[in-house]
Amino acid sequence: MHEEKLKRLATMKKSAESGGGQERIEAQHSKGKLTARERIALLLDEGTFVELDKYVMHRSDDPSIPKLYGDGSVTGFGTIAGRQVFVFSYDFTVLGGSLGEMTGKKIAKAMDHAMKVGCPIIGIIDSGGARIQEGVSSLDAYGDIFFRNAMASGVIPQITASIGPCAGGAVYSPAMTDFVIMVENIGQMFVTGPEVVKEVLSQEVSFEELGGARAHGSKSGVAHFVAKNEYECFDRIKKLVSFLPQNNTEDPAIVETGDDPNRTDPNLINILPENPYQQYDIKEIIKSIIDNGDFFEVHELFAENIVVGFARMGGRSVGIIANQPQFLAGALDINSSSKAARFIRFCDTFNIPVVTLVDTPGYLPGTDQEHNGIIRHGSKLLFAYCEATVPKITCIIGKAYGGAYIAMGSKNLRADVNLAWPNAEIAVLGPEAAVTIIHRKDLKNAADAPATKKKLAKEYRDKFANPYIAAEKGVIDVVIDPMETRPFIIRALDALANKKEPRPWKKHGNINL
Repeated sequence: MHEEKLKRLATMKKSAESGGGQERIEAQHSKGKLTARERIALLLDEGTFVELDKYVMHRSDDPSIPKLYGDGSVTGFGTIAGRQVFVFSYDFTVLGGSLGEMTGKKIAKAMDHAMKVGCPIIGIIDSGGARIQEGVSSLDAYGDIFFRNAMASGVIPQITASIGPCAGGAVYSPAMTDFVIMVENIGQMFVTGPEVVKEVLSQEVSFEELGGARAHGSKSGVAHFVAKNEYECFDRIKKLVSFLPQNNTEDPAIVETGDDPNRTDPNLINILPENPYQQYDIKEIIKSIIDNGDFFEVHELFAENIVVGFARMGGRSVGIIANQPQFLAGALDINSSSKAARFIRFCDTFNIPVVTLVDTPGYLPGTDQEHNGIIRHGSKLLFAYCEATVPKITCIIGKAYGGAYIAMGSKNLRADVNLAWPNAEIAVLGPEAAVTIIHRKDLKNAADAPATKKKLAKEYRDKFANPYIAAEKGVIDVVIDPMETRPFIIRALDALANKKEPRPWKKHGNINL
């Protein structure tokens, strides 16, 4: 009797773990894609995955939908580097990974568990979308997932890997998570597919051009990371998780990195060109001051005029925000403001200190920027810095002009420690623009206007565009030798580790979305 029951269980287990069957598994592999269970095995520590709802089946009476164990998704829990996570992975071999009532319930259950436990939830997307035959039940299932995305936001880290199709309303769940990683030539996301675009707008566009990883990584900003293949994708997720706490009540772990916190770099100042308008790569400076030069960049291909990402300083996780003079001279625009604001808010939510490096000539001018809402989007950056209560350290290494000086973690936005290099230029306008306004008449009447303008600009730069006036007023705390940037920031982080900053009670602010 017992043997029969055990035999039945073994048969069911084998059937469930074979997904949609060997033929469909081979079809998945022929597309260069792994199966749902293979993906989970790559992501989690070996032997730690515990599957939930393995024997769930759909409840539809429609005979056209075969009843298969798992019903289109694999869900459960395990560990990454010994840390608890919950995971769900759409199984394309079972009904095309389509989402019906029971698939939705499985995913919702995994999300509920993650919330109760207080650990990251990781979703792996490879789905044909809503299961048409189940009608409104399928749509309701998406609604239940969206609600949990909103409730989990700011409570536990939510990470999405897009390794297959994701279309229609299904795309909004990944967009509501904290980070989206897409695999090139495999992951695709769009609200309306190429066929609809062609029918409605008479535009020919491929799946990859419309909603591929590169399109979302560089143009829309939907994808925070673009991976070459599935293996790289899961390596990125593991590294990302290493910088994060389990939930919003914890601090990220302090890790022994072996990099001396007191290390200085005499060459740091030489990275900065003598000409303040000449291009250079801010990532060279970032890599010099962080532990072992290990910078985990976020949104690398999107809004490249600002750089954001995770690193460690003195073993402590930090979020880095830095203007990038290699693109648009480091000016702030719509996309860079939104990109940095969202990253700052994530860091604040999960107790990760924010380190800001400033070298920006201001906001990008132009009718496109104004008409597309630079005022509205630019205000997000101000809001994010003001709202954040984590330790905030800002170092002005070059230009900091006008409203961009204020927006990039200034003292008045409640940055805790504001540093500047001796060559920092803090002013309402850049010298050339300033003298054009201040000395308009003199320049108009000058015999040699270019030479006069150059002379006046130098006088303005010497008199006004330096960090010492700001230091006199206390909005710059310390002017430091560039070589001391790393040890100074690390000491400040240590000093601010127990920072508490009360704010007025509110349900939430009303950021200008």
